[in-house]
Amino acid sequence: MDEITIRAARPADARAIARLDIETWRTTYAGILSANYLVGLSRQRREFGWRMAILRDPRDIRVAVDTAGIIQGFGSCGPSRSDRRFPGEVFTLYIAPDWQNKGIGRRLLVALFRRLVASGLDAAIVWVLRDNPARFFYERLAGRIVSHKPIPVGGAVVEALAYGWPDLPAYLAAVSSEDHGPES
Repeated sequence: MDEITIRAARPADARAIARLDIETWRTTYAGILSANYLVGLSRQRREFGWRMAILRDPRDIRVAVDTAGIIQGFGSCGPSRSDRRFPGEVFTLYIAPDWQNKGIGRRLLVALFRRLVASGLDAAIVWVLRDNPARFFYERLAGRIVSHKPIPVGGAVVEALAYGWPDLPAYLAAVSSEDHGPES
């Protein structure tokens, strides 16, 4: 998809990432999480959090930018917070609703996997709410359910599934460069 560029995040991207973060949470988790929780999401709090994460290491956060310079997707990764079998973790991966199903999520996931491998992390997991219909995206990209747990979100406890990729270098070697284009 030539109209999208994947690049490392910059501090100036924090506001757009926060806006998209809240927009995708409200559309993705409507009917899964409480409406009060979703309505109460704070753009200022999310913007501050994203700005701090970008300042820590912008290479761990990738954005998908359209030709007008608008961020249409983002993802973040780093060392795993929970599973020693998978030393890397994809923490977030969200695409603007109007830009979904166009290959952007796949390109972002590959860019995040490349970042993890470059950091010496050769296996990865991503946690997804079980009731999130977008979770099948990870299955289509060879992720396998490797764990599950209840997690508290917005005053409720919901079931989360972990999708795992045990060999990121092999996965990346199998991904055709034609499918995802150059990453910066």
